[in-house]
Amino acid sequence: MDRFDVGRFEACRNRLASLAYRLLGSAADAEDAVQDAFLHWQAADRPRIRVPEAWLTKVVTNLCLDRLRSAQARRERTAGAWLPEPLLDGDPMLGPADTFEQRESVSLAVLTLMERLSPVERAVYVLREAFSHGHAEIAEILGITESASQQHLHRARERISAARRRGKDEVDRASARRIVEEFLAAASSGRTERLVALLTDDATAISDGAGLAERLLRFDTAQRVAAVARAGFKPTPAKRRLVGGTPAVHYALVNGAPAVLFVLGDRVIGAVAFDIADDRITTVRGIAAPARLVRLTEVWQRREPDAPLVAAW
Repeated sequence: MDRFDVGRFEACRNRLASLAYRLLGSAADAEDAVQDAFLHWQAADRPRIRVPEAWLTKVVTNLCLDRLRSAQARRERTAGAWLPEPLLDGDPMLGPADTFEQRESVSLAVLTLMERLSPVERAVYVLREAFSHGHAEIAEILGITESASQQHLHRARERISAARRRGKDEVDRASARRIVEEFLAAASSGRTERLVALLTDDATAISDGAGLAERLLRFDTAQRVAAVARAGFKPTPAKRRLVGGTPAVHYALVNGAPAVLFVLGDRVIGAVAFDIADDRITTVRGIAAPARLVRLTEVWQRREPDAPLVAAW
């Protein structure tokens, strides 16, 4: 394969990775899907491919559908031990972010809700909402009719809207940071009443247990979430021994949501992301499984971080 054909593929790489990430919720799996697409590109009769981007979009979409339909993926995702892999704001894998729909489609909340969709519904939703493909294009990519594409999109939108706990208002970034800083200060100092006041009555906390638990850990109601946050965020010598040192705590945006990152040296060892509505926190997601922080750490290491919220936790 000559340099020109490699260049044509590379020109599409970021877009393909963003598509695969939205479909799979995993950066590592998305990278694998894009690499598989490159092998298909190598083996293809490339001079006969008139629109490489369209051809590669179809290949990547169907590779991702194969992964979503696999027995292993079904076992992993239905076992209750799956959370989307977090990505740092500015990561090219987050893809297009010009419209609200594009930004929402890559949020941790919607990536989680998309687990309720069938693989085809998920593909139609992503291709339409995030990449603005028409139903004729989607039908050709997925091998379905235009009317079927429209029906899948309607069902996907209904299911996601019905499960959303809040409206579509985006939170002011300055307000979001202030709320997260208040949450961190209250949790670290053990001020339960202040924590409860920052949470909605039906707030939820979800944790992967640092990858040590077989299932996700879930906590409902403001009182339970506050209790878990107080226990988890308050620094102790035992926790420092467990993580191997004294991390710094930085504010960041993860998948468009406000978050705090626990950073030890130049390695992110934990990420806590927040969903906020009406100046209160609706959902707290804690991700500390090392395998799900690899890409986030790689992007973090290429940046000059702002001053930490807590220099030595």
